[in-house]
Amino acid sequence: QVSLVESGGGLVQPGGSLRLSCAVSGGNFRRYAMGWFRQGPGKEREFVAAITWLGSTKYADSVNGRFTISRDNDKNTLTLEMSSLEPEDTAVYSCAARETYYSGNLYSEPGHYQLWGQGTQVTVSS
Repeated sequence: QVSLVESGGGLVQPGGSLRLSCAVSGGNFRRYAMGWFRQGPGKEREFVAAITWLGSTKYADSVNGRFTISRDNDKNTLTLEMSSLEPEDTAVYSCAARETYYSGNLYSEPGHYQLWGQGTQVTVSS
């Protein structure tokens, strides 16, 4: 059974940086397209970033240029590097996986993903 476990959340000041990780176990990581989503207080879940198994990426406009998604297919790990953080980035961040059998497609809707982690809290506040 495939499991996704996020880590790296915490409290950071505005303008600061944080790195989130998502460890994937129990499956062939290369067969999955991966994504990061977030849900802020009182808000719906929203797309943050996505990556194909080969490393093509897509970002939400709100984070483009500040966040970087990457993956290590040998270590079964997905990463989200976040910089220039703003209070509006405060949310629970979750990683998600879609089994795509080496497809090059990118997915930005929560309904496209089959597997989810439990989420990690990111709070941006002074």
